[in-house]
Amino acid sequence: MARVYNFSAGPATLPEEVLKTAAAEMLDYHGCGMSVMEMSHRSAEFKGIIEEAESDLRDLLAIPDNYKVLFMQGGGTLQFSAIPMNLLKNGTADYIVSGSWSKKAAKEAKKYGTINVIGSSEDKNFSYVPDVDTLTYTPDADYVYICQNETIYGTTYHKLPDTGSVPLVSDVSSMFLSEPMDVSKYGVVYGGVQKNIGPAGMAIVIIRDDLIRDDIDPKTPVYMTYKTQADKGSLYNTPPCYTIYICGLVFKWLKAQGGLAGIGERNHKKAALLYDYLDQSKLFTPTARVEDRSIMNVPFITGDADLDAKFVAEARENGIANIKGHRSVGGMRASIYNAMTIEGVQALVDFMERFEKENA
Repeated sequence: MARVYNFSAGPATLPEEVLKTAAAEMLDYHGCGMSVMEMSHRSAEFKGIIEEAESDLRDLLAIPDNYKVLFMQGGGTLQFSAIPMNLLKNGTADYIVSGSWSKKAAKEAKKYGTINVIGSSEDKNFSYVPDVDTLTYTPDADYVYICQNETIYGTTYHKLPDTGSVPLVSDVSSMFLSEPMDVSKYGVVYGGVQKNIGPAGMAIVIIRDDLIRDDIDPKTPVYMTYKTQADKGSLYNTPPCYTIYICGLVFKWLKAQGGLAGIGERNHKKAALLYDYLDQSKLFTPTARVEDRSIMNVPFITGDADLDAKFVAEARENGIANIKGHRSVGGMRASIYNAMTIEGVQALVDFMERFEKENA
């Protein structure tokens, strides 16, 4: 069977070149006689894999020397707890709630301290991002938290909040490595890798050195202590070795695409192609406010649940998979991550045009 155009929000499509390399190395990684799945995380071979992956990630993002890179199990959701456990010192943090993921993060953080929801877009089903310039920030907050790209609702922050000396923490899961970003503007940047970088089961945490503390609550699980992970180079216990290996291959693929500037240019072209069609369509309506639209996740609806279901079913018959929207928005959602080709987006637009003509 031919490969489909996979628009899943995650686990998501991976570059075909990466999958072919992984397949070729499945039984024997670089002549060592075993798969990466089988080798010891203490071996020289894996030491090379994890060190090279971190080096390539640092190159891609131009990560400053005063930031640590942590490869942690548990995906992004585990960080909803790890962040307040590690960063709450005065016991207060500000959260801006722009969708399901930031709402869940705020709910989890309330177990550990005083959490101020200083802005929310829930009044319009998270179809927009709160205006960060109109919010009142807590001067002695330990951090300000955002989910920079809300996967479900297809919104993104095109302007970061000005938090002054208070560290900004950002969940970038569904926009990770999609275009250049200035890491120095954040105290912590983290994301689950299953949307745009690799297989499910891991988060990458990029954290400024001064935020790695040893005076946190002693009841904090040792695995979730950033200092433990930083001191051990993400090797306190057996890490998600194969996921790190695939992420490393993706980092090299990204460098070959011209780095984040190159992939960012391509991503903006893909998004423009899809949004341009949606904006002139009389059948499909994009749900995110224009000025807050994501270039990674594009939700849209027809306004008729039965017609939406018909679209999803016929799309699958035409090699377009995982296009169904999240239940909280309905309709459809196209996740057009780095590995989705321009040809794939064009195939989707072509199908949408045919479907609209047949169902006008």
